Amino acid sequence: MDSPKWLKWAQEIQAIAQIGTQYTQNPFDSQRFKELSRIAAEIMAAQTDADIGEVMPIFEAQSGYATPKLDVRGVIFKDDKILLVRELMDGGAWTLPGGWVDVNFTPSKAVEKEVREEAGVICKAVKLLAVYDRNLHGHPHLPLFHAWKLFFLCNLIAEATPDPLETEEPTYFGEHNIPNLSLARVTPEEIKRMFVHHRQPDLPTDFD
Repeated sequence: MDSPKWLKWAQEIQAIAQIGTQYTQNPFDSQRFKELSRIAAEIMAAQTDADIGEVMPIFEAQSGYATPKLDVRGVIFKDDKILLVRELMDGGAWTLPGGWVDVNFTPSKAVEKEVREEAGVICKAVKLLAVYDRNLHGHPHLPLFHAWKLFFLCNLIAEATPDPLETEEPTYFGEHNIPNLSLARVTPEEIKRMFVHHRQPDLPTDFD
């Protein structure tokens, strides 16, 4: 399912405004790009019931050339069940452990760190299963920025202690017993595809 046109337009307008602000030497053009950013924020606020006063500071904090943000997710199987964690910020819905990639972390180290903090599992990333454009895979239309989602197969090494501030109850679920998911983070279709990769380990990496 593609994202609605308003979301794509708003994200593209904000990207143009951010890039223009970064590179223009003309103070009048700089003001025009700031106005474009305000328009993008108004679109986002109107379509998501957010307050423009909340959206604008986020846009204004961005600088440099606009690129998609990276979200990594760890995929761990045990006894043909997949590891999920309960997301405290989304009403207790469930997700694959993961999050945004931090600066100076490689994608594999980022996902290993997120799994360690959220699920209390020490793991080793061994294969990139999928690189998905978030706009094309059925997630709710709420992100301010364009994002790519990277799903890594991770081998379990040892149990540890999860970070209680973000998630809770790391639990393994069977393919036909998946709980209510945090759709902003992972969708039923993505979980289903991870099980396909589990059954067919020689599959190439999915992309787009």
